[in-house]
Amino acid sequence: MSYSNHAEGYWKTTSPAELGKSAIKLVFPFIRWFENYGIGKIRQDLISGLTVALVLIPQSMAYAQLAGLPAYYGLYASFLPPMIAALFGSSRQLATGPVAVVSLMTAASLEPMATAGSAGYIGYAVLLALMVGIFQLALGVLRLGLVVNFLSHPVVNGFTNAAAIIIATSQLSKLFGVYVDNAAHHYETILRVIQAALHYTHWPTLLIGAFAFAIMYGLRRMNPRIPNVLIAVAVTTIISWATGFQNNVTVGMDSIQPKEVRGLILELNRTFGEISRLAEERTHINQALDKASAGRDIVGVLGVEHAAAVLSINMEHMKSALQKTKDRIRSILLVRVPAAGGKDRFYLKGNLPEGTNDDGRTWRIRIGNKSLDPDSLILMGGGAVIGSIPGGLPSFSIPDIDFRIIGHLLPFAAIISLLGFMEAISIAKAMAAKTGQKLDPNQELIGQGLANILGSVSKSYPVSGSFSRSAVNLQAGAASGMSSVFTGLMVVIVLLFFTPLLKHLPQSVLAAVIMMAVIGLINVSGFVHAWRAQWYDGAISIISFICTLAFAPHLDKGIMVGVVLSLLVFLYKSMRPKVVSLSRAEDQALRCVSTHGLRECEYIAMVRFDGPLFFANASYLEDKIMEAMRNRKTLKHIVLVSNGINDIDASGEEILSLLIDRVRSAGLDISMSGVNESVMNVLRRTHFPAKIGEDHIYATMEKAIGVIHRKTHDSGEEKSCPLVACSGVSP
Repeated sequence: MSYSNHAEGYWKTTSPAELGKSAIKLVFPFIRWFENYGIGKIRQDLISGLTVALVLIPQSMAYAQLAGLPAYYGLYASFLPPMIAALFGSSRQLATGPVAVVSLMTAASLEPMATAGSAGYIGYAVLLALMVGIFQLALGVLRLGLVVNFLSHPVVNGFTNAAAIIIATSQLSKLFGVYVDNAAHHYETILRVIQAALHYTHWPTLLIGAFAFAIMYGLRRMNPRIPNVLIAVAVTTIISWATGFQNNVTVGMDSIQPKEVRGLILELNRTFGEISRLAEERTHINQALDKASAGRDIVGVLGVEHAAAVLSINMEHMKSALQKTKDRIRSILLVRVPAAGGKDRFYLKGNLPEGTNDDGRTWRIRIGNKSLDPDSLILMGGGAVIGSIPGGLPSFSIPDIDFRIIGHLLPFAAIISLLGFMEAISIAKAMAAKTGQKLDPNQELIGQGLANILGSVSKSYPVSGSFSRSAVNLQAGAASGMSSVFTGLMVVIVLLFFTPLLKHLPQSVLAAVIMMAVIGLINVSGFVHAWRAQWYDGAISIISFICTLAFAPHLDKGIMVGVVLSLLVFLYKSMRPKVVSLSRAEDQALRCVSTHGLRECEYIAMVRFDGPLFFANASYLEDKIMEAMRNRKTLKHIVLVSNGINDIDASGEEILSLLIDRVRSAGLDISMSGVNESVMNVLRRTHFPAKIGEDHIYATMEKAIGVIHRKTHDSGEEKSCPLVACSGVSP
């Protein structure tokens, strides 16, 4: 029965009510959860949802900081997106929320545009989530999930391993309790961190981070089901609160006794002021340039461009001077001498006046990306903690749309969309293989897209499926996506009632959480596996790994290098497909002559072409046929074995026609065997069978040999032909 008949029968036998139910389930796939859904499954989903929430809450705050956002934005990304992704996706156990690689990509895409943690940066992160969601939703609705295949496995493996190293090393400054400005390249930033750590490491910060490591690792070894992350966070937060881990004071500049330190603070403020003045001047120059360009004043344009170039040089000079001043201030270690009346004095460490005693702490001046208030300098005498978290849910609003920013973020949104979806669908497929659940990649794209779109309304940054939390969800016995709904509700409860408990959570503990989580992303065997499959796949994986590390924080460049290399390999293989000569092997099968060291027939050339025959490789086939004619002087007949030709275009058909003319004009003959139906349809439309001759097109290789062997060997002198086994001719 034809498809139309099947469809007609379906519409006739299906009632309008059933059609309506099917349509509703297509739009709202979560309705299927409640078929045979009882108290037992509700209990399973509730337990698994709460278990995942215990892992998600501390992880989400850590990942938010990895993305350059305040920690509580991780909680904003953890209540609505998991619910929406579960409700509209196809996987019942996939746990969606903040993940390491997407968080790193978010930071990489936004850091060139705004200062991490600033209001502008947060707005761009929320806008990026909206763009990622729209991109994923469009792919899902248009059934274009296969576009993710442009990111080949070797590229993803190389990128993921490099990203794991970048993520882990990016947390070293928090783990050692040192502060540095980011350099142009990630490896330069790490060198700055190492230099700062050698000069000064805040040992309580390092020790509490290492203690969190020990708790998480030990509990994981004891029982993977124990919420080791939550326990580590709870224990270290209590320790931080009880010991006064954070100890900051606000003082006036007159409390700092060394004149050189006060001079550096004033120099820092002067440099900030000069940079602000140059920034305003650059704005005026840009306006003047637009005006001169609009008036087609060439001389004016040249003058303004010269002024802009000079200004850029001065700006770079001032930024360099600012960096040096910041580094000098950050390297200053002070000690505090308590004084009567609360007027404490601060001296350089190791340079106390005689007869005075300090409080036993080492103090540092806290600086950021703005000038310091001489009357309110913040001095740090302890470790860094998360600090106050706003209570309650975020305000719900549509992100501000700025088309200039959208244009800049578009390539990053596309990469994050594909990477995030690849991570989510890989996890979902692995779980579906265990549960036997049917998985729809396009429906999963719709679910992930809606999660990011609606998440952006609740101040979420881009999210994706999490491998670790999905594994926890599956192990806890999640029966449906209701487990993710319960997870989201748990995060809502935390936001409403329990945020004050997180105030004293040390930053180094969050760094330890991230580093512990990304250990699983490192997969050295992936390089070996790719190399064993094809050496060039292994090379692409290694090059993608090296380029991602070298270009970081510009991670998109590493991915693009890998994608371009994959496409070049694909194009090269398409332009130079495998063309082999066949002969009879010991097992009577026709096999490659060069691979198996076989002897060929003196009069017949069996040439097999593997791949589509189109404009990019048609001339390559012609070259191989001509090469066979030149090298084999006794050749009489060429059989083009076409089993591997699965498609053909006009250029391919034209080359075949030219080959017939050239081969036959040289006194040889040519035939084809094993032409598949789709290729034959093209050849018939161009009247190719009439040109080559219907009797020169054979259904199989064996039939071609059986007929052609007798014709070519009647008057031949070949005594032992390797093709004789199927020719019907006596040896």
